[in-house]
Amino acid sequence: MRDAAIRHVVARAFEIPTDQPEADGTLAWDRTTIVIVEIEAGGTKGLGYTYADAALVPLIAGKLASVVAERDVFDIAGIGKALWRGVRNLGRSGLAATAIPAIDIALWDLKAKLLGLSLASLLGRRRERVAIYGSGGFTSYSDDTLRRQLASWVESDGCRWVKMKIGSEPEYDPLRVEVARRAIGDAGLFVDANGALTPERALAVAERIATQRVTWFEEPVTSDDLDGLAFVRINAPAGMEIAAGEYGYTLDDFARLLETPSIDVIQADATRCGGISGFLQVATLCDARHIDLSGHCAPAAHRHVACAAPRLRHLEWFHDHVRIEHLIFDGAPQPKDGTISPDLSIPGLGLRLKERDIERFRVS
Repeated sequence: MRDAAIRHVVARAFEIPTDQPEADGTLAWDRTTIVIVEIEAGGTKGLGYTYADAALVPLIAGKLASVVAERDVFDIAGIGKALWRGVRNLGRSGLAATAIPAIDIALWDLKAKLLGLSLASLLGRRRERVAIYGSGGFTSYSDDTLRRQLASWVESDGCRWVKMKIGSEPEYDPLRVEVARRAIGDAGLFVDANGALTPERALAVAERIATQRVTWFEEPVTSDDLDGLAFVRINAPAGMEIAAGEYGYTLDDFARLLETPSIDVIQADATRCGGISGFLQVATLCDARHIDLSGHCAPAAHRHVACAAPRLRHLEWFHDHVRIEHLIFDGAPQPKDGTISPDLSIPGLGLRLKERDIERFRVS
């Protein structure tokens, strides 16, 4: 086996403008920042990334790089333990917990490359393809834009489900949901309030949109309000599942969601919950509690591990991240009949940076 000691850790941030203004129930934005990490060992580079803030770059390139320097890349568990200990006094959740996943993903990519295996093959595949659902439908969109976007996921990409944002104007949301239903026919319809509503208001909205066969209500209230989530879950119309978990950073966060119990489906985001390692831990927790798991956003990061995770239902095909990942990576996933799959012929994640294309977006 070649030398596997980690020699270099490089972090860069890129800020990508959206194709048009976007908003959900609690936030509006016109650009998205992706932080990319490259780790070198054995003459090979591993690639990882997270969606966060450029403030992660000095944290990764400084403190966290010093933690992993000269460690054996095959000792990912040991490196992870050292990284989490290293941010104890910084606070585990938030920015520190989005920095560590980028490193972890890069380590898994590097390990698979050194072994000459696709990451899905290294992890062990439970499935060959992963179902996706189209996600966007921002509250800033006109009805025409909403209609076109949702319909395209069903008609062009073959998605069985689509998701739209609600919560900016709850009184208008039932009409927007009707527009969405007409656009997608019999496909599954999901809504996401991003925690914008009170439990009572969320339940009132749920009852009004149930007539449009909405089967998934994501973060009707903030995921910090476990009792509020549980209230909506218990009282929601029949057939409407409650989902949350995208802001889970540690395994404890997911354990609390399950213990209340406050949700029907857990969402986990590898770019926030500890990378590939953390996502697999959450998947095991879900399996033990007989709760389905859904991957949140960043499809290029989730494609391989989603093939390995037990009880995985689907993966979010989020408009922002799909656009960014095709812009900056060669090898980004392409949908086929509502699914994506890893390329098993390429070692690691199968991603390569388009250096010439992305330099103009770099945050100095």
